Amino acid sequence: MLSSFKKGLQAGLTTTWTLGKVIFPITILIGILRHTPVIDWIVKLIAPLMALFGLPGEAAIPLVLGNLLNLYAGIAGILTLSLSVKSVFILAVMLSFSHNLLIESTVASRVGIKIWVIVLVRMGLALVSAAVINLVWHGGSETAQYGMISNQGAAPGSWGGIVLEAITKGALGVLQLAAIVIPLMVVIQYLKDYGFLNKLSKWLAPFTRLLGMRENTSMTLVAGLTIGLAYGAGVMIQAVKDDGVSKRDITLAFIFLVSCHAVVEDTLIFVPLGIPVWPLLLIRLLTAVLLTVIVARLWTGRNQSAGKDSKYETNYDSL
Repeated sequence: MLSSFKKGLQAGLTTTWTLGKVIFPITILIGILRHTPVIDWIVKLIAPLMALFGLPGEAAIPLVLGNLLNLYAGIAGILTLSLSVKSVFILAVMLSFSHNLLIESTVASRVGIKIWVIVLVRMGLALVSAAVINLVWHGGSETAQYGMISNQGAAPGSWGGIVLEAITKGALGVLQLAAIVIPLMVVIQYLKDYGFLNKLSKWLAPFTRLLGMRENTSMTLVAGLTIGLAYGAGVMIQAVKDDGVSKRDITLAFIFLVSCHAVVEDTLIFVPLGIPVWPLLLIRLLTAVLLTVIVARLWTGRNQSAGKDSKYETNYDSL
């Protein structure tokens, strides 16, 4: 038990260091740029597009950071902006569907999924969900409160004050990250060492059948749901090899996972942003289930009408 705790703690510290190296400098950079003409120029350029989703122009900053880098970079961008609860919630939903596109799309290609399919699904979900939320939710106009990080107060009167404010926000952002990531990695380590991930895979087998996949896809779903696409890449690739998952089933699994992966971590990290996280989780889960079931039914119907065999095998020797 102590060994698992040490390994989990080490993994948590390593992850915090790795991600902190992204959050800290980006928070400082954006915090400084806010006091220069650069941000105003970006806002004016992209404001018309953001307005389609009920967002201010500066909301493009966390979206770009989150999609090109990772979810933590996107959150670092949000921490430097003064936004309404509704705006932060819309950004959270968009980033939940569409973040870390470069790395996670590459992961998908490693198990035989076309990159353009994953990118199209994730970007489409982000844009459609933002538009729908903006239309149906008429509340959330109050300013979001970012946990330990205050977005109130007068602007610093000197460049020294500006830099100090940016460094303070960056440091607090890393501290909040550590408070979530380190305990999470310890729990995941225990789940690995005591075989709970394997048990969870067996329990999840009926759910995979409901989604139109065979039971041997369950381990891939467990890895993606608990650890995420990037962190769980090795587990998922190995599960595909060991369990002989068909191309059809792994495609359906990834359609589900790009909509809803790392459900614990990707939900909890939004808590400090002062938004309701339960609706965020439910939106991801319901979207993932409905989208996967629809694609599975359409895929089966298409191949039945074409008179094709219902088994879809693929070769993963090149992985």
